[in-house]
Amino acid sequence: MTNATLLPDEGLFIGRARTSGASHPLVVTVRGGTVFDITSSMAPTVRDVCEMPDPAGYVHAAAGEPIGSLDAIAANSFQAARDPQKPYLLSPVDLQAVKASGVTFVVSLLERVIEEQARGSAEKADAIRADIAGLIGHDLSKLKPGSPEAMEIKTKLIQRCAWSQYLEVGIGPDAEIFTKCQPMASVGFGADVGLHPVSTWNNPEPEIAMIVAGSGKIVGATLGNDVNLRDVEGRSALLLGKAKDNNASAALGPFIRLFDDTFSIGDVKQATVRLKVEGEDGFSLEGASSMAEISRSPEELVAAAMGPHHQYPDGLALYLGTMFVPSKDRGEKGKGFTHKVGDIVTISSEKFGALINRVRLSPDCPHWTYGASHLMRDLARADLI
Repeated sequence: MTNATLLPDEGLFIGRARTSGASHPLVVTVRGGTVFDITSSMAPTVRDVCEMPDPAGYVHAAAGEPIGSLDAIAANSFQAARDPQKPYLLSPVDLQAVKASGVTFVVSLLERVIEEQARGSAEKADAIRADIAGLIGHDLSKLKPGSPEAMEIKTKLIQRCAWSQYLEVGIGPDAEIFTKCQPMASVGFGADVGLHPVSTWNNPEPEIAMIVAGSGKIVGATLGNDVNLRDVEGRSALLLGKAKDNNASAALGPFIRLFDDTFSIGDVKQATVRLKVEGEDGFSLEGASSMAEISRSPEELVAAAMGPHHQYPDGLALYLGTMFVPSKDRGEKGKGFTHKVGDIVTISSEKFGALINRVRLSPDCPHWTYGASHLMRDLARADLI
């Protein structure tokens, strides 16, 4: 049995797990390859840990009970072969809002314009991509949103009748922030992730998600899959909720890595996020994106999401966006990539480990039935609140 989470040896990690011995989810950490339950009345939720003045210090010093090896628990976390009587991992966030940033890499901006121009048709994407690239070039990684250079490019696209509302959030002064799912609705390592059945053109979005306290302080980060329906959003940006927020469509994990002496916001900004998709049909796809190419900093995106204009007393998890939009043909030439049921998606980064999920249709994924009210009742029964 191997460590499928690829968790690095150094660092302070916090997450959540289920065991048959407790009605409530456990707050857990990893020490020397063993998962420890550190749930307490002082911090019965991950949200409570993140709201502390020093979350990493608390986790480092917290007393805990071992519940099993990380290898065994990770292996049992895969939905297809899970034994519910044994411990398995959950999404590492609980009461936090789950938000997402869109069009934060200029490469993904071009793909959003393509989706809109193609009206959700994958067959038209290659021709539109070539046309736009010929107009403004390929090297846009240094473009700063709101800058004179960005406005010049926007003008060119408008003149070409390629104006898009995505330009406003991609290269204009204001970031796109939207709700990815409700608190308690995200899924974790090994879980199935869901696609709305109406979609025929969709993709994973490998991202880093910032973990932010209610004060606005960034306390850590984790990996995420912002599952996306390209055809639905391409038909109209007003369908963003249908494209983004479906059963099991928000994956986070495997754990939150808390900021400490070994890990900081600087590491997030220099991280490389890798994606691998393996299909039951033998199809495979790999790619990587560099956080150094993001057009807005993590701090800027957090400030756009919360502050004097909008408060989140339980904190939030904020997906930072992706530059990786797969266009490799899967099947007929020119139709690009789309998921098939059964795909295994692995999102990894050196300092975070790996988030692995299987793709299914949303109605076929376990339905979301355990919300904040259930958590509060179970914690109260356990005398934790």
